[in-house]
Parts: sequence; structure tokens; C-alpha cells
Amino acid sequence: MGKDKQGTIRIGIGGWTYEPWRGVFYPAGLAQKRELEHAGSKLTSIEVNGTYYGSQKPESFAKWHDETPEHFVFSLKAPRFATNRKVLAEAGQSIERFFTSGVMELKDKLGPINWQFMATKKFDAQDFEAFLKLLPASHEGRQLRHAVEVRHESFRHPDFIAMLSAYGVAPVVAGDAEYPQIADPTAPFVYARIMGTTEGEALGYSEAALDGWADRARGWAQGDVPEDLPLIGPKPEATPRDVYLYVISGHKVSNPQAAMALIERVKP
Repeated sequence: MGKDKQGTIRIGIGGWTYEPWRGVFYPAGLAQKRELEHAGSKLTSIEVNGTYYGSQKPESFAKWHDETPEHFVFSLKAPRFATNRKVLAEAGQSIERFFTSGVMELKDKLGPINWQFMATKKFDAQDFEAFLKLLPASHEGRQLRHAVEVRHESFRHPDFIAMLSAYGVAPVVAGDAEYPQIADPTAPFVYARIMGTTEGEALGYSEAALDGWADRARGWAQGDVPEDLPLIGPKPEATPRDVYLYVISGHKVSNPQAAMALIERVKP
């Protein structure tokens, strides 16, 4: 990617099946089987949470692919069986099982995989590097992107940042959350989950807060590092990066509105 270009920004929410969105995000009377189609027409990505709890059928992935627009992307939460374990180096079979479970039916709509860890999981450099070595760079001829969502303060360490950079894995940026903030760009993409929507705001966030996240997304895409998100390691080279930003948790009923407002703000 040349310096005269910038990365692609994709913005969305977590999942698409949520009853309080009916009549708010989804038009009243819309058939539930058409909710993904509607979400795909308003958003540019969705993070799937169901894959964290258990396997989905290959037919489901193929159906999701077919019901969304051409450039839509799904990010998948990796199975908890791979990350919620004492010894991460032993996760090989769970990782392999995940990639052979049908996820590749998403084809070019398969976005990053989010490997989420429990808040009690501490940084063990040797074991965590062993885990990173297990993450495949590609599967069935398709390149894969990996992000790790770590939630313990011990990961705010320069050695962790250097390790992610070496393997081309991104840390999940936990925006407006109680979790530790790790915003160092270490991969060809940035993966952000912002969790600060509130009931008192029609769009979930204030106009100023939406402007702030839109500015950060554009900056990442252009190769900049947001000045208001401190780095743990050295400042990386200015390289355009793709951006995946999801409005998660918070006042969930407002998350689609926040995501759509951000999409409007980052349009060229």
C-alpha cells in the first residue's frame, strides 16, 4: 500500500440479533430472517460473538456471506476453548478445529479473528509467544488477520508490544472501557472496540465523542497515531492501516446509531 493511499475503515456492532433493536434499528415488522440483510445495508462490518461460545455450522457462514453486501466483513470472536486455559501453548487443537469448522465459507468476507482473554489472564511472555506461534498466517490459501484482546494490566509492557509487532498481530484497543488501554499499532490493521455508549445520548455518544473516534479512525487509516492514545512501545512507522471499529457493550440499544454516525463521519 503506497503512502499516497490509506487503509479501509469498517465500522459496525457486535452481532445483529438483539430484541431491543427491533423497531429502533430494525424497522417495525421486519422479518427476523432479514435482520442481517438490513444490518448489512447500514453498517460495513459486524463482530460475531457466537463463535466464542461454540461452533457454528458451515451453512450458517455461507448464509451470512450471501446475505451481506459485496465489501461487508465479519470479524469473529475465536472460541473460548483456545484462550481460557492455563497453558496457552496447548491450544493448538482448539485453534485448528476452529479454522476447519466452516469459517472459511465466509470467503473474502472473513475479517480479523479476535482472540479474547479473561481479565485474570496475566502476561507470561514465553507462553504467550507460544500461543502466537500457533496462529496460522493463512488457511486454505486465504490470508488471516489476528487480534488479541487482553484485559490484564500486566500486558501493558514494551515486551508485549514488541512481540505483537514481530508476529503482525494487533492488540484490541479497548475504548472508553475499564480495561487497560493498549493502542500501539503492531499490525497492518487496527482493531478497536469502543464501549462507552450511554442512555442519555440519542446517538449513544456525544457529537464530540463521535468526532473524536472518527478522527482516530481516519488517522489510523492514514498511518498516523492518535495523540490522545498513549503508546507503550516506540512510535511505529507511519504506515496506512485498515481499521475495524466496533461499538460494543455500553447502552447496547444505541450502538447501531453510534456506528452509523461514525460511518457518516469517515466518508471521504
